Amino acid sequence: MKTVIGASLKHQCKLYYFDSGQLELKRDDHVIVSTAQGKEFATVVLPPHELPDEKIPGELKPVLRIATEADYSQLALNEKNERDAIRICKDRISIHKLEMKLIRAEYAFDRTKLTIFFTADGRVDFRELVKDLAGIFRTRIELRQVGVRDETKLLGGIGVCGRELCCATWLPDFVPVTIKMAKEQNLSLNSAKISGMCGRLMCCLKNEAETYEYLNAKLPDVNAEVRAKDGTVGTVKSVNVLLQRVTVYVDVGKDEREEREYPVEELTFKPSKKKERKLSQEEEKELKALEGQEN
Repeated sequence: MKTVIGASLKHQCKLYYFDSGQLELKRDDHVIVSTAQGKEFATVVLPPHELPDEKIPGELKPVLRIATEADYSQLALNEKNERDAIRICKDRISIHKLEMKLIRAEYAFDRTKLTIFFTADGRVDFRELVKDLAGIFRTRIELRQVGVRDETKLLGGIGVCGRELCCATWLPDFVPVTIKMAKEQNLSLNSAKISGMCGRLMCCLKNEAETYEYLNAKLPDVNAEVRAKDGTVGTVKSVNVLLQRVTVYVDVGKDEREEREYPVEELTFKPSKKKERKLSQEEEKELKALEGQEN
């Protein structure tokens, strides 16, 4: 057992564990920690607590100190210099005529490295650009090409739900999102309605995918024959997945029928054999692009 804290680093939602030593820390304290990349400014998310050795991922780095006024000044200076670095990098990219879009410049807290994030349609030969930037900034330069989802995570924004983007606020890692998840939740397969700001399928489709899969498995298919506890036999008109209720057409006379609603537990029916809707080639291509599976 070791006493550790959980902390998030600058611009990251992922939780990292550090050895808190003898420091008395609480949630939202700012600390300086040691990482594989050097010293970093971090925010305490989980206060000191004991964690079994087998649950500690990898080597446990220490918390060096609680952030001081000098550390806050250093952080502010880094952020100011990052804005200047973006302007300079854009100029140099233009001079070298490189097909790349600059996203963000980020200094390591101890200024031992400057990371430049960018997007591009293909591979970019940026060796001359790195030499140029290293001469200007007098530190190690790392150019990191990212995808459209990482670009959106870095830039942030407001989603269609009216809240800040999940990826920019709390989502630690991207998870695979598929068209099947949208189908399972009976959502429109209109790409404009199920894609996020990044142009890929919305990450939130994953949040309820398992719940919908479980609930759908308990329901009959539309047009399937069902029998109620009172002996009534009918045909399924529609289902309410969340309420677990089924609307059934029941024959009540010659050429006459009515709708009745039953809780699914009051019905017996053959196990569901749900068939996925067939898509046109155009829809298939567009939706596969949203999944990010196109080359």
